Amino acid sequence: MEVILLERVERLGQMGDVVKVKPGYARNFLLPQKKAMRATKANLSHFEGQRQQLEADNLQRRDEAQSVADRLDGLKVIVIRSAGESGQLYGSVNGRDIAEAVTEAGFTIERQQVVVERPVKALGFHEFKIRLHPEVEAIVTANVARSVEEAETQDRLGRAVVGHDEEEDQPAEAPDVAELLEPEALEAMEDEAGEEEAVQDDASPSESADDESEEAKSE
Repeated sequence: MEVILLERVERLGQMGDVVKVKPGYARNFLLPQKKAMRATKANLSHFEGQRQQLEADNLQRRDEAQSVADRLDGLKVIVIRSAGESGQLYGSVNGRDIAEAVTEAGFTIERQQVVVERPVKALGFHEFKIRLHPEVEAIVTANVARSVEEAETQDRLGRAVVGHDEEEDQPAEAPDVAELLEPEALEAMEDEAGEEEAVQDDASPSESADDESEEAKSE
């Protein structure tokens, strides 16, 4: 089926282009969304008569969308979901979830404006395109976490919190006693230990002499 595009459609063409598409795609999407009209002689004539007005309206909508995109681009939103220790979600994050989060942040958008390129089924940070106009898009980042507190931790770490963080959970190793002592104190302890060893060495010969004297008396 041939249709006339009434606005830019990704991977199809620009406004005014006559393109050939599958009948189902035209009937289920392009025509009901008023993104195109059937390429009949009457419609072609009507479009040419209205081209200037259509282009002017499109330009105004694009400028308005760009104004919103300048403020929306780079927005971070938090999406709370249940997940296991491995970080896999019990479900997924879809376009409706992102639309609701962005709307709560002060920007009214529809679910159809969120471009979900692949299913989101894990904790962490995920980027979504928000199509505000056929020629204008903004990027929104969703911080998917199990709680607001966890989302704040992920934002601080810059990554998903998955399982047990060994570096955070492992108790600190007890420091060596020698590391806690000042050099002078450590030196004094070493000197004292040396003196004790010397005293023990000096006492050994006298003890041996006493033992020999006792043996002589017994004889």
